[in-house]
Amino acid sequence: MTFEEMKTLLTEQILQQQLVTATISQPRMKSNEIKRIKLKPLLLKNHYHIQIEYQYERILKHENILLADFPSKLEAIFEDYRQAHIDFLDEKVQIQLSKKNKVLWKSDKSASPKEVNLAHNRKKNYLLSDDQPYPFLIRLGVQTEDGKVKKQKYDKFKQINRFIEFIDDALSYLPQNRQVRILDFGSGKSYLTFALYHYLKIEKGLDIRVTGLDLKKEVIEECSRIAQDLGYDQLEFLVGDINDYNEESSVDMVVTLHACDVATDMALARAVKWGASVILSVPCCQHELNRQLNTPALDIMLQHGLVRERFAALATDAIRAEILNLVGYEAQLLEFIDMENTPKNILIRAYKTGKKPSEEQRTSYNAFLQLLNATPFLANELKDYL
Repeated sequence: MTFEEMKTLLTEQILQQQLVTATISQPRMKSNEIKRIKLKPLLLKNHYHIQIEYQYERILKHENILLADFPSKLEAIFEDYRQAHIDFLDEKVQIQLSKKNKVLWKSDKSASPKEVNLAHNRKKNYLLSDDQPYPFLIRLGVQTEDGKVKKQKYDKFKQINRFIEFIDDALSYLPQNRQVRILDFGSGKSYLTFALYHYLKIEKGLDIRVTGLDLKKEVIEECSRIAQDLGYDQLEFLVGDINDYNEESSVDMVVTLHACDVATDMALARAVKWGASVILSVPCCQHELNRQLNTPALDIMLQHGLVRERFAALATDAIRAEILNLVGYEAQLLEFIDMENTPKNILIRAYKTGKKPSEEQRTSYNAFLQLLNATPFLANELKDYL
């Protein structure tokens, strides 16, 4: 089958309204920000459409196209991608394209006929359902007794689900054959600590032990009571500071939420030294670099206090992520929904890979520090690892 024949055959089946669902992946160019595309039919205002879901690394975007207009869109898609899994009403098709568009087509007609759901489902599919009661959410005041999310707490509910998505993504990096050790520095009221425990222990059935650490004694006491009342026997809360916590020699996951300024760096350094497989950190109040900035070439921008503050915060987190990359992690900066509606909504996610950095990475990192006249606290903490 040629490339043109493949496109013709797919187009004919889709125009005959045979499509149930499709996933198109493997971008031809690494620079393509859209990692995956999903297709499904739906009925809008009594007209048959194809909905295109563009899956970026952090977000989803949707586009609804009338059936008659879809063939040209499909052709453009296959110019950029090399793999497709397609379910038609009575056939399952797998397609793999070579760099020169040689077509490998596999068809399976043995499965039972499928049905098409043309409803336009606007409801968000959360990992924690918004109409199912969860004891920890009820106790924390996010849900009513019958499982309805309180109107004033819906933003908090979305934040919790966003965090759970990060936890779910990290599952493959956690040990499967022993107890998983997790530390949460600066746990505060511990919405996310309880969510983490519930998801990993109750939903996923993992053997875990979680410690939440915070400086506020009254908050820790209340969280301890809630954990006890819920029967969360492998969840403890302790009063303490990141610097003073020396109870562990090895940890699997470290979570830090809104640890102020270099407290975030202290937690990141601890995580690396413990050999944590997963690090999730939402930084706060990044002042260190702001005080160090001495970059005349950027004075037009940095002369404005607000811009200087935001630039310093973004550069700080970029440096943190790069340091983690240099010490054997795969680090990314991702959007995290912050319920206080502040700009502090970046999450640093890092997975331990043990990969050695290239000389090019080291050179770029050093050049960036030199440009900003920066001497990062985290770099000093991890100088033996860099």
